[in-house]
Amino acid sequence: MRSRKPKVLHALAGRPMIAHLAASVAQLRPAAVVLVVGPGMEAVTEAARRAAPSLKIVSVVQRERRGTGHAVQQARRALAGHRGDVLVLLGDGPLVEAETMKRLVAARRVNRAAVAVLGFRTPGPSHYGRLVLGSDGKTLERIVEARDASEEQKRITLCNSGVIAVEGAVLFEMLSKLRPDNAKGELYLTDIVEIARARGLRCTYTEAEFVAINSRAELAAAEAVLQERLRQAAMDAGATLVDPSTVWMSYDTVIGRDAVIGPSVFFGPGVRIGEGAEIRSFCHIEGATVAPGAIVGPFARLRPGAEIGPSAHIGNFVEVKNARIGEGAKANHLAYLGDAHVGARANIGAGTIFCNYDGYLKHMTDIGPDVFIGSNATLVAPVKVGARAFVAAGSTVTDPVPADALAFGRARQTTRKQAGAALRARLKRAKDRKKKG
Repeated sequence: MRSRKPKVLHALAGRPMIAHLAASVAQLRPAAVVLVVGPGMEAVTEAARRAAPSLKIVSVVQRERRGTGHAVQQARRALAGHRGDVLVLLGDGPLVEAETMKRLVAARRVNRAAVAVLGFRTPGPSHYGRLVLGSDGKTLERIVEARDASEEQKRITLCNSGVIAVEGAVLFEMLSKLRPDNAKGELYLTDIVEIARARGLRCTYTEAEFVAINSRAELAAAEAVLQERLRQAAMDAGATLVDPSTVWMSYDTVIGRDAVIGPSVFFGPGVRIGEGAEIRSFCHIEGATVAPGAIVGPFARLRPGAEIGPSAHIGNFVEVKNARIGEGAKANHLAYLGDAHVGARANIGAGTIFCNYDGYLKHMTDIGPDVFIGSNATLVAPVKVGARAFVAAGSTVTDPVPADALAFGRARQTTRKQAGAALRARLKRAKDRKKKG
């Protein structure tokens, strides 16, 4: 990955890949989870625990990098006495869904196998291990790593994902038989298949889609797979995505029925879109809630803490941050609404700015219901505008405005007849002198 941070902390759809895997594992309700990490990777354990607080995660450190088999050996003490299923997952294979995990465990049980491996098909499996099957096409005889495969074995398209279900009663006994007799000089977990077969134990497999991440390019490919899943789920739930391939979602994006999402919309984490809401093109939304029937965009930005009320309108080039916009309120053009409450049916004119920061602290702007704020108004927080009040266009408001009042906060206009023509003549002379000089 050429990165300063652990690979499994790189994000997919707004959260670390290890968090995706932990959340899926939590759906299985396992008795225990052992997380094998490298030295100094406490952040990996923290990310997994945050994503799945219900899991009993025990973290163990693999101080030497001696292969996948060696990594699983580190879990021996944590799993001492365990006699049930052991499911081995890879942090850099985060898109394995809970249903696939259940199916793999079921395949081991149904076939009374010691080992069940998750396989996947790929047209160009150059660096993946191959699953070598028996003549019946069901029995897994061995797994051959790409570096150790013969030319004939390299033509096999059924590949090893690295995800394995094992009978806990025999797992560590088989792991003790691993030897580094391979091109990389490592202890391969996959060798337990051959060890089990030599002991007369059954091994089997099941197939599913699998995406491994070992580079930035593969991270992008995994993101594409996950985005397609999220888009499909949203449409299956009743949302309209006008141009699905251009809508980007986060793992927790919620879109209500009959909501319409225009092209080129980005949803960061923490977004909920209500039923029948419309998000128009080129909006960027994160940490925000849009109520049913509201219209946002095009070209709007909703930042964390934005709450857009029912049937409210947030228009083009309007930015909302930590602000509650009341039912039916409108801010249709070129405005910044930060740290505020905007009452129902209020109208915020084009170019209006809520000055919420004084260089040290953030302050609130409170706009009452049915207020009209004229264009290019500047409201310096903390300030309150009462119900049904008017603020004239171009005003700077620093004091409270009572209900039903009309506030002016601008200098009186002065008009000098013919002064414009004189000014134009003076400027033209100055320009001509500059050209000659």
